[in-house]
Amino acid sequence: MSHKHLHLLRSLFQDPVSANIHWREIESLLHHLGASVEPVHGARFRVLLNHHEFFLHHPHQSNVFSRQDIKQFRELLSHAGVSLSSYEAKRETEKGQH
Repeated sequence: MSHKHLHLLRSLFQDPVSANIHWREIESLLHHLGASVEPVHGARFRVLLNHHEFFLHHPHQSNVFSRQDIKQFRELLSHAGVSLSSYEAKRETEKGQH
């Protein structure tokens, strides 16, 4: 488990919502979590994570997600069973196995 992914998850789930999260970080996290990310049309991407399908929009003017986009992404992760506590628990379990 990567420290940078843990840091990103903390940023995603913190309040107030961070305003400096880039698309490439989100995409990297999704791949790290085992998601498939496929371009669909234009700036839309189909994401399949833990048997949950959702769509993300690549930010248009920049590569930085808006606070509203981050809130929506946080909800999508939660629906797919990803939370900061579940990630940290999985990380600790994997540490104990090494």
